Amino acid sequence: MTELSGALHGKVHVYPMRVYFEDTDAAGIVYYANYLKFAERARTEMMRLGGVDHAGLVRDDGLAFAVRRCAADYLRPAMLDDLLDIHTRVVGLGGASIDLRQTVRRPRDGCDLVALEVRLACIDRQARPARIPATLRAKITDFLTDLTG
Repeated sequence: MTELSGALHGKVHVYPMRVYFEDTDAAGIVYYANYLKFAERARTEMMRLGGVDHAGLVRDDGLAFAVRRCAADYLRPAMLDDLLDIHTRVVGLGGASIDLRQTVRRPRDGCDLVALEVRLACIDRQARPARIPATLRAKITDFLTDLTG
């Protein structure tokens, strides 16, 4: 794909981005809810890099992914103009869910800023849980990280 989708480093997807004025409060500090947007973009681009077309999934299969649970640990703030990397790992895959760990990191000093644990639910057009189709499951499995070793 393109550089806009980030890159895979082993089984970890790394999505680079910059903090813009619109992402910050009056003090130039990233507003806490914007980290959720950053993480969403990174997850979407990871899936895109793996061949998952979200628009096609909705259009052709009537399926989508919704955040079921998200826990965020805000460790340090990002500031206006900071370059950030969002690291995404798939750590679990259920019948209708995907578990991910995401870290927002400032590469210039290697500092972790936010750690997120996210569960995505696969849902149908009526927002009911739906099994992840086999073809999609195979693509996601390629990202699955073995955390036992």
